[in-house]
Amino acid sequence: MIQVLVTAKDGQLGQCIQSLALKHPNIQFVFKSSSELDITNKAKIEVAFGAHSFDYCINCAAYTAVDKAEEETDIADKVNYLGAKLLAESCHSFNVTLIHISTDFVFDGKSSKAYLESDITNPLGVYGETKLRGEQAISKTLEQHFIIRTSWLYSEYGNNFLKTMLRLASERNEIGVVGDQIGSPTYAKDLAEVVLKLIETKSSAYGTYHYSNEGEISWYDFAKEIFRLSESSIKLNKIETKDYPTPAKRPKFSVLDTSKLANTFHISIPEWKLSLVKAISSL
Repeated sequence: MIQVLVTAKDGQLGQCIQSLALKHPNIQFVFKSSSELDITNKAKIEVAFGAHSFDYCINCAAYTAVDKAEEETDIADKVNYLGAKLLAESCHSFNVTLIHISTDFVFDGKSSKAYLESDITNPLGVYGETKLRGEQAISKTLEQHFIIRTSWLYSEYGNNFLKTMLRLASERNEIGVVGDQIGSPTYAKDLAEVVLKLIETKSSAYGTYHYSNEGEISWYDFAKEIFRLSESSIKLNKIETKDYPTPAKRPKFSVLDTSKLANTFHISIPEWKLSLVKAISSL
């Protein structure tokens, strides 16, 4: 039986992993909420690790409020950098493999082709900076790690673009969505399946990987398909980034090249439209 600790069980990815747990009877999970396990508290991490003989830790905990991070710099840094560093230190001490979730926001979006894991990072804001610092701390501290960068995460759980669009469709007659930011949506349940498959392979191909669903689209395209599938009559207008200013800058292009992960672990990656159908069906 593979012993796995999952942090931030109440977040999107944590809830997706919980929903899939029964499909993986060879894995014994210990799920911890952020209040049950504060990853910025070294003593509490060591108590949690000392109580079990974990093989893996999946770190789903993160400060993800991109705009708020511009003001709450210290809090974002504490969770995204210090928390990642402390988990890596405890994983090293207890011989645990760490699977850490990171983000496309480590890139500046100035590329015209999908980002490789080896491409130069250059975050545009505090969120991306703190997530990158977390990645670097893990890499320096622990050999047994997998960092998985993902993008545009959504699901039937938590707060995300899909659920926001469905809510707005029930409240408004018309909405504007940005059409000049390009990326790839990722169904969190697909990401959860990949993480669990990675654990079951017991691979030692450690390092940084990219995972998102297949396809390059804008937020406008994403919203359009959400409204089509949910049979919403809301009027959708395409706007530009300059028409919707935010405290944090977003990368204009953040498509991730997922071929390294697909080839290394022999994983077939679903197209974004197919995964969106599944998510909306679940809702």
